[in-house]
Amino acid sequence: MENSGFSNPADKLILIADDDESVRELIECVVKKEGFKVEKAGDGEEALQKARQVHPDLILLDLMMPKFGGFETLRELQSDETTGIPIIIITGRYTDRSTSEMIKQEPNVVEFIEKPVKPHALAAALHTALKTRPIQK
Repeated sequence: MENSGFSNPADKLILIADDDESVRELIECVVKKEGFKVEKAGDGEEALQKARQVHPDLILLDLMMPKFGGFETLRELQSDETTGIPIIIITGRYTDRSTSEMIKQEPNVVEFIEKPVKPHALAAALHTALKTRPIQK
């Protein structure tokens, strides 16, 4: 790969944390199509556990999850060795402007995407956050 300041998506691991299996599958499909490696979690507790185990390059975090909600998970991810991992928030809950602005102020939140997830918007956000380029087909 030419040294253009971009890295290879295949070198990046993305953790998808969403309690809705169909959403997880859709997101996984987009993430893999863009060439990234994937790890998945079905709730906040599992997301924290996996983040600490596999140290992903980025986390796609749903805000509405059982056991440990997205906000709690977000806070926890800022408190230990996971503190530097960029997070893209994905939410189906309508959030007013002040709430989404407040979430964007969190130190590790790099993007905020509303459901239904638009694959091209998600792909663009991933490549921007990780400084990667889409795979040339």
